[in-house]
Amino acid sequence: MRETNSTMSSSCTDVKCVFYSVANMIIFILGIAGNGLVIWIAGFKMKKSVIATWYLSLAISDFIMCSTLPFGVVQKVTDEWIFGRFMCKSRYFIKLLNMYSSIFLLVIISVDRCVLVMFPVWARNKRTIRKAAVIVALTWIVSAALSSPAAIFRDIQHKKKIRCERTDINEQSHIAIVSCRFIFGFAIPFLIIVVCSVIITRKLKFNRMTTSTKPFKIMVLLIAAFLICWLPFHLYSFLKIHYSDANFVKILRVFGLTFANANSCLNPLLYAFMGRDFKKQCYTVLSNIENAIEEEVEGNDRVQGTAGDTTEESLSLSV
Repeated sequence: MRETNSTMSSSCTDVKCVFYSVANMIIFILGIAGNGLVIWIAGFKMKKSVIATWYLSLAISDFIMCSTLPFGVVQKVTDEWIFGRFMCKSRYFIKLLNMYSSIFLLVIISVDRCVLVMFPVWARNKRTIRKAAVIVALTWIVSAALSSPAAIFRDIQHKKKIRCERTDINEQSHIAIVSCRFIFGFAIPFLIIVVCSVIITRKLKFNRMTTSTKPFKIMVLLIAAFLICWLPFHLYSFLKIHYSDANFVKILRVFGLTFANANSCLNPLLYAFMGRDFKKQCYTVLSNIENAIEEEVEGNDRVQGTAGDTTEESLSLSV
């Protein structure tokens, strides 16, 4: 046991390891709390709607992703994979499943907003919860298909220590996988989100639906967050093909993976909590929690007061 502890403490002394471990545990805590709150509100508190369906599915995807982060932190700290072959394949499959499903859902939310602004009457008549559920199901199926290489080409490697690493594949196959991931997981979604955001902003300004600059600022924030969270990860994936041993690539890997993981705890803030109905329900839930705590405290005070009076009365009687 002492030997294991010394190994753990000596394996994570460099800045990259400390940064990755601390940052990802913070993301884990915030992501589980934030997405858990979204799941509770969108799934059980809000009125069933198309928007609630998008938010619920996005939160489930991010919640699952955040739940796997401690495995990566333990691997980084111990410099060894101790969770077996099944979890090795499952963790990286879930990682890519979250990447594709969350990005596709962000695209769907952007397109849905664009349709609402451009064709409000048509959207009011044609957008249904059932159609939204079918779209979400198709999104998960496509995401699972695109994520399958992560499970196929990832396995336990017995070296000096047990590793969970990608199996040896030829360079052409590796380039094809990385290119496919970049095109379908970043380039096309990013382009669609930008186009939808520009259309929405121009439409709002042209029709003078609002004089506030808030919608424009929100659109810019969403695009910037998407770019910052995912571009370093895809840049690292390409550079790793030819410069896997370079120190700058290893540094980029730490930041790329951390920023990509951070997207899972930012999504509730960027999408769900910006909605007026969602914020209203959130405030209601939080106020109910606060009232429940206050009632519990007042109840305890009354019990303690009653107990004190009873004790005092008993003492006076005994005297």
